[in-house]
Amino acid sequence: MALFDLAVIRCGELLTIPSPDGPKRGRALSDLGLIQNGVVGISRGKIAWVGTQREYRRLGRARREINAEGRVVMPGFVDPHTHAIFAGSREGEWAEKLRGVPYLEILRRGGGILGTVGATRAASLKALTGRAERFLTKMLSCGTTTVEVKSGYGLDLQNELKILKVIERLAARLPLDLVPTFMGAHAVPKEYSKRPEAYVDRVIRMLPAVRRRARFCDIFCEEGTFNYYQTRRILEASRREGFAIKLHAGEFSDQGGVRLAAEFGAASVDHLDHIRAEEIALLAESGAVGVLLPGVSHFLKATHLPPVRELIEGGVPIAVATDFNPGSSPCLSMQEIIHLAVRDFKLTAAEAISAATINAAHALGLGEQIGSIEVGKQADILILDLEHYEELPYFFGVNHIVKVLKKGKVVYPSR
Repeated sequence: MALFDLAVIRCGELLTIPSPDGPKRGRALSDLGLIQNGVVGISRGKIAWVGTQREYRRLGRARREINAEGRVVMPGFVDPHTHAIFAGSREGEWAEKLRGVPYLEILRRGGGILGTVGATRAASLKALTGRAERFLTKMLSCGTTTVEVKSGYGLDLQNELKILKVIERLAARLPLDLVPTFMGAHAVPKEYSKRPEAYVDRVIRMLPAVRRRARFCDIFCEEGTFNYYQTRRILEASRREGFAIKLHAGEFSDQGGVRLAAEFGAASVDHLDHIRAEEIALLAESGAVGVLLPGVSHFLKATHLPPVRELIEGGVPIAVATDFNPGSSPCLSMQEIIHLAVRDFKLTAAEAISAATINAAHALGLGEQIGSIEVGKQADILILDLEHYEELPYFFGVNHIVKVLKKGKVVYPSR
């Protein structure tokens, strides 16, 4: 008989979410690999066996068992787009946005990202670390087991490095996998407002200094931040330095970011509220994951939403993320994002769950290690107090997590 360190047994519904050929596309998004009365066997932090309760009793046993009788068991959520390291708050700006003041207007007068930059530059490493630790711990309690975290509220080398050091410290301290992204090209800081090309030069000079601390380089290709040609320059330099690429594109307007993402082999293109039909085909062919951010659309009361169904039918693998940040999506819960993806973006529950797990993992280049319950993958597993997976987006505003397992160990609730 097979002997496991731990087994999660008697699952009401076990969602394995298999995807052997890369991220899920089209109809495959709806395939959750559901096993009724399933069992997951775990050894040395990895998934060692998956099957039914009857097969487990015949073929295996474990030193310890967790009874998930009647509950939903699924992979940990992967959040592939966050800005979790910052100081200050912007609730006053939210009131302005609700009154109809455009974000780009707030940015032009020194608010928005630039307001957060000022507060973050003034904050100590210790203060930033403590605040981000509280945010990330709340994410974990809501079922997120892997988080991408961007810099971008420093906008000079000293403060960008400070943010990346915070990510490094927290990766060593917390039971989460943190994926660091350098985003010095988040906005043009005030001191370069009349010399944006000079700031592009400065971002390029930062790249060698931050390369050891960041896996990805991300750029906000948008009106009022970085145009097509400026984005291209940074992408060319990033590729020379060996960064993997992510890109903010099409949030408020189409500046050609999708074309650049396809050309430079980006792992993901995020936002996509504005994308043309020919760009959908280009994105599908490129293999980049389209990361959708329903929390932003909800929080900003956006009336122009991404063409979600066209993206899916066009063969683009889609993921969802919180885009947790202080200005446009102060949301820490992927459960809430799944609800919004179903309600506002019209995904089915199954599509949204695939987008929050296996496809989100592929958006970080980690689809072979996490995002599904398959033999050999990391044992990042959730037990939810739900009978059926379709209840996850239905009962909104509630944390359904009973237990979170990270690498086969129970990390929430903490002991």
